[in-house]
Amino acid sequence: MKRILILLFLVPFVVSAQNKPLIIEGTAPNLYLTHTVASKENYYSVGRMYNISPKEIAPFNKMELEKGLSLGQVIKVPLSAVNFSQDAAVAADEVLVPVYHIVKEKEGLYRIATNYNKLPVETLKQWNNIKDESVNNGTKLIVGYLKVKKELSSLSGMAKPVAPATAGTVPAKDNAPKTIPVKETPKPEVSNETLPVVKKPEVKPVVVKKEDKPVAEPTPVKRDPPAVVKQEEKTEMGDDVPKAKNFKGGFFKSMYNDQSRGADIANETGTAAIFKSTSGWEDGKYYCLHNAAAPGTIIKITNPATGRSVYAKVLDAMPDIKQNTGVLIRISNAASAELGLDENKFDCTLSYSK
Repeated sequence: MKRILILLFLVPFVVSAQNKPLIIEGTAPNLYLTHTVASKENYYSVGRMYNISPKEIAPFNKMELEKGLSLGQVIKVPLSAVNFSQDAAVAADEVLVPVYHIVKEKEGLYRIATNYNKLPVETLKQWNNIKDESVNNGTKLIVGYLKVKKELSSLSGMAKPVAPATAGTVPAKDNAPKTIPVKETPKPEVSNETLPVVKKPEVKPVVVKKEDKPVAEPTPVKRDPPAVVKQEEKTEMGDDVPKAKNFKGGFFKSMYNDQSRGADIANETGTAAIFKSTSGWEDGKYYCLHNAAAPGTIIKITNPATGRSVYAKVLDAMPDIKQNTGVLIRISNAASAELGLDENKFDCTLSYSK
């Protein structure tokens, strides 16, 4: 009798625990949620709740499906393409329940978005109604949505609508089979076919070699392609606008002055590299990645060769990859253009408040 009373006392607490915000754990692609087993729950009822097959839950926890679950047991519920969405795409009988990440110390939006399937930062900001480039420790950020069945899952009451603008920001990866044929994929193929057509008339004067004088004509034809290639290379580097608007250091210059006033200033010298960004070309808002300065810090970057300086806001730390070995800072290509550079790497000096 006492055991029954204890179980009845615990059930409301276990049930209410399932209605708390869903906190994501693990690293991509092995992302998961934790679930505390309530009374009368088994692999199949948990599977219905999280919209995933019991045959996936058991091996993910290194357990056997036949042995069942115990009251109060904590298990991991895997997030896969079946029940996890980052493009707001759901079936007619499904709804979306937000899945959150809790911001840790020294984490910025760029790093968080990268860790969760390279989610676009703009999408992360839209989902969480963020306008700034930094977030406080302990903040809960939506990084995706659990897809559950309306009629089968007790979590469906926690569903939230996703703005249509957000839905269109993320999905190129998950819905590749659907979106690629509809979008501009066929168009480049057509444009590529037209290029040889343009080159064919250029071949005709080469074929007609009746006189010695026309030999000079193929020479300019051969000179033109290298010039085109150089322009294309600049475009790929993000330097197609080498003479960008002069913002006299950029939008964040005044913020740098405010942060530096009365603060200890760190000065560093090293190698800078560039990353592509659409920001800064029209408004002078330059951004950077740096391992020592906290997200939101404004760094003054100076090119000793030209004496020019720009002011960039730190988005996050640089990813720990081979390409960043020996690199002190990465700045946006718009910032690089104002410094008068057309190289991927250059020497620089940095100043910022500690």
